[in-house]
Amino acid sequence: MANHRRNAVYIATIAYAITVIFLILVIIGNTSDKVGIRDTFFFKIQMANIIPESASNAALLNSVARSLGLHDFYQVGLWNFCEGYDDEGIVYCSPPKRLYWFNPIEVLMDELLAGASIALPSEVVTILTLLRLGSKGMFILFFIGIVLSFVLVFLSPLVLRTRRWSLLVVTLSILAAVSTGGATVLATVFSLAAKYALTLQSELNISSAVSPLMLASTWIAALCTTTCFFLHSAVGCCCHVSRADTKQEAAGSLVMAEKKRFNVHDFINKKRSAHATSSGVSSTHT
Repeated sequence: MANHRRNAVYIATIAYAITVIFLILVIIGNTSDKVGIRDTFFFKIQMANIIPESASNAALLNSVARSLGLHDFYQVGLWNFCEGYDDEGIVYCSPPKRLYWFNPIEVLMDELLAGASIALPSEVVTILTLLRLGSKGMFILFFIGIVLSFVLVFLSPLVLRTRRWSLLVVTLSILAAVSTGGATVLATVFSLAAKYALTLQSELNISSAVSPLMLASTWIAALCTTTCFFLHSAVGCCCHVSRADTKQEAAGSLVMAEKKRFNVHDFINKKRSAHATSSGVSSTHT
């Protein structure tokens, strides 16, 4: 039982370390144009050909839109957004901002002519409002999750010393699982809802994509924290060491110590006997 308890705690500690690594990737994602970081985003808007080809002079209008400042793509992370061109890559990332949320309409207005406006369906406005609220909650929950997971990397092994730590660790583990899992669900809904909202404008040729790396990182972190909660709950409730087991282990340890002590004494006595025998034989021959 003690071995199962120890193995469960070690697995939980490693899982929390893995959670921290993936949450760091989520938090620093899309903050710069570096390998791995630039590929970690919640969603990416493609506007290379914002005017459908079916429209007259579509190529000319798309060229004019680019010359006015419209970029080919925009991708959104936890702190900011980045923009760029398909043939050049990312050319600019906005400064990181706490509780950031991406307003695509505001960005489009800044990129195009001042005073221009886009008529949005009420459904799109509602989705954008929900995205604003969800992105702020997601930001807070991710930071709660990574802080608790980092703390639990060091607190988890303490439950092996005494059961008094189990209640604290189980409480923190469920908070870590809820915050990380909630942030992951919000991030998934946030990405898919943004993709749906941005493609509702049939007059514009806008496509959207979700980063598989971001989704994988968030869900791996959520699964790890949930698994750790169940492991610590099992350790605290089901895998505790009883007094009888403790006494039995202590008695077994004493027996083993006594056996080792006697084995050492036997070895010394045998050595002495062999030496005495060899000395007697030598005297006889002499």
